[in-house]
Amino acid sequence: MRFAAGVDVGSTQTKAVMMEESAGIVGRALVDTGANVSKAAENAFRVLCAETRVDPRDVGFVVGTGYGRYKIAFGNAQMTEISCHARGAHHVFPNTRTVIDMGGQDSKAIRIGAAGEVLDFVMNDKCAAGTGRFLANAADVLNIGLDEIGPMSLNATRPVKITTVCTVFVESDILSYLAQGKKAPDILGGVHQAIARRTISLARRISIDPAITITGGVARNIGMVKALEDVLNLPLQVSSDSHFTGAIGAALFALEKLDQSFETTTYVHSSH
Repeated sequence: MRFAAGVDVGSTQTKAVMMEESAGIVGRALVDTGANVSKAAENAFRVLCAETRVDPRDVGFVVGTGYGRYKIAFGNAQMTEISCHARGAHHVFPNTRTVIDMGGQDSKAIRIGAAGEVLDFVMNDKCAAGTGRFLANAADVLNIGLDEIGPMSLNATRPVKITTVCTVFVESDILSYLAQGKKAPDILGGVHQAIARRTISLARRISIDPAITITGGVARNIGMVKALEDVLNLPLQVSSDSHFTGAIGAALFALEKLDQSFETTTYVHSSH
């Protein structure tokens, strides 16, 4: 049995996926990134190996991705998160043609081909609007748990109009609505709609081809998925592995590299 792993070091959380060449995904690990990126990658990999009961020395190739990919001391190679999310989304949903990735600190849209190759992409990494951080700020102001805001936004009857998608100014927008006696579900409905509109306007720069797959941590927010579907007037493909898409793509690339190195070694030995 030959194992390969992908480690996706995100701004908020670090994800790791173990793959075996014939069995596919055999394990996943998720840890908070925190301040020390290198340590987060090591922790995720250690948890992954413990969970899958695979000796780290038996993992033939590790590919790092995400914003902290160059800090992964034990990795064999690094790949951009654009390539890894494209590859991972195609693996989970082979009909994917557009990937909308919403992470902790950035969001991106990727147009991909039939084999999961990147055709075009656009990203918003200069501003936290339309990201997990924006949603976390809104949750903090309303004093509601981050995992509760999505379901609560679905109960909106009269969503408010959020005039800014700036993380800095949204706080005053929300406080002003609270002072007017607006209910939390209506405020959250407005917040989710504002992010959805901004994210889709970003994605439209590369032209959106169905089928559309959403990846990243924000994909776990059902209110966000619904808001995006409403703006697009199209369904989104969401997997229970959406959060791990980048790590899955990295693990697939690692398996490929393992095959290449295996073939090279075999060729070298057979030519002696």
